[in-house]
Amino acid sequence: MEELDPRQTDRAEAFALWMKAPMPMVTLFKTLDVTHLVRLSRRRGLPFTMLLCWCAGRAASRVEAFYTLPVGDKLIRYGHLAVNTVVATGQGGIATCDIPFSGGLEDFRRNYQDLTARVRETGAPYDLNGDYMVLGTSALPQTELDGAVNIYAGFYNNPFLIWGKYRKKLCRAVLPVSFQFHHAQMDGGHAARFLENLQE
Repeated sequence: MEELDPRQTDRAEAFALWMKAPMPMVTLFKTLDVTHLVRLSRRRGLPFTMLLCWCAGRAASRVEAFYTLPVGDKLIRYGHLAVNTVVATGQGGIATCDIPFSGGLEDFRRNYQDLTARVRETGAPYDLNGDYMVLGTSALPQTELDGAVNIYAGFYNNPFLIWGKYRKKLCRAVLPVSFQFHHAQMDGGHAARFLENLQE
C-alpha cells in the first residue's frame, strides 16, 4: 500500500474535481449474458455467486484503475485485489467477507468457501487489512432486479457490484448488474472496460 500524490498521476484532474463533490459516485447498469456461468455452476456444483465474484475479480484485475482508491483525502495505490461478499449468518443477520483475489479459480473457490463458512458460523465480518483494494459485491438472488444504486456514506469509496436473480430467456440466462464507483478512482471508460471484461 502506497500513498500517491494525485497531482503526479493521471487522476489529478478527476481527484481535484470529485474529492469534494457531495455525490462523487457514478452508477452504470448492464445486462450480462451469464448462460455459460449458469451451466458451469450446475455442471461442476459450484455456487453461482462465487463464480460471479471470481469473474468480477478477474475483470477488475485487468483494469489498472482498480488498484488505486481515494481514502479520506488521499489517493492510495494497492498491490492486490480482494472481492467482498455479503454472508447470511447463522444468527439470522448478515456480515461481510473479503476474499483475496487469485487468478486461479480453484484457489479462489477454496478461500471463498473457507472464509464465508467462518463468517457464517461466527457472525463476525472478515476484513483483509493492508495491501488490498476491495471490490464490494451484493447478491440478492431471491428477486429479479433491474438495477440498484448504493448509498454514498463518504467513507466507503470502494467500487461496488450488485445483482439479483438471473432471468431465463429461451435458451439463455441474463443478469442485470449495477456497478458503482468513485469518479476520483476511475472514469466511465474504465468502468465500461471492467463491465466488458466481466461479460467476457
